[in-house]
Amino acid sequence: MIRHFYPFKRMLPGFYSRWVVLMVAASVVAMSVNETRAYEVVTVAGGGTLAGKIIYNGAVPTKKIIPGKDPEVCGGIRDVPQVMVGADKGVMQAVAYLKKVGSGKDWPAADPPVTPVLDQKKCEFAPHVQVIRRGALDILNSDPILHNTHGFYGKRTAFNLAMPNQGEKNTADLKRPGLVRIECDAHGWMLAWVHVADSPYYAVSGEDGMFTMTDIPPGEYTLVVWQEFTGTLEKPVVVKAGETTEMTIELN
Repeated sequence: MIRHFYPFKRMLPGFYSRWVVLMVAASVVAMSVNETRAYEVVTVAGGGTLAGKIIYNGAVPTKKIIPGKDPEVCGGIRDVPQVMVGADKGVMQAVAYLKKVGSGKDWPAADPPVTPVLDQKKCEFAPHVQVIRRGALDILNSDPILHNTHGFYGKRTAFNLAMPNQGEKNTADLKRPGLVRIECDAHGWMLAWVHVADSPYYAVSGEDGMFTMTDIPPGEYTLVVWQEFTGTLEKPVVVKAGETTEMTIELN
């Protein structure tokens, strides 16, 4: 009879459990390192431009806001659009970015350097949608009431800040690229979105639904367009040296 040798069966139960935990932890670390691999700034010779317009056809959906508390600050019952549509059906406050760009132009510089801000005014977040580089986000409370500002990567909490005082400021550190949903635990209708970018090739659409990205290394890319109601849409795009690639993206 052939006997198979299984060395792990000879391990003590406690040692085996610790070995499993260490292996899982090593795998998580390896995945995290891969996910957060640094973007490399290089000189872009003969870069191309991507210019697009994001549109939405059809009736604009709305949701009803029923504050219920702090009406003197938060206002009354109202309907708000789920998709902000401007001239010629252009969608405002949609995020467009190129997926998994390893190297390219430098990040945009602010002079003087400033930390992006998320404010709470009249029980609304301002801005409602923004894109930031990985790092600090200043959170303000401009209201004379308690806000409990709670940020999530998916279901995982990124930060949870009780802010009872008007004029109070806290700073959240958003080190991981991806979409952060921000809510107020005290006022359930309050909602904001922060896209933490892993490269400078991103834009937020303006009032006409237009966006532009410049100095893109020539090549094939995946353009990602996100809007909070319609979700995420991906489109292949080819960028050619010294040329402008124009696109129209319709959200459903």
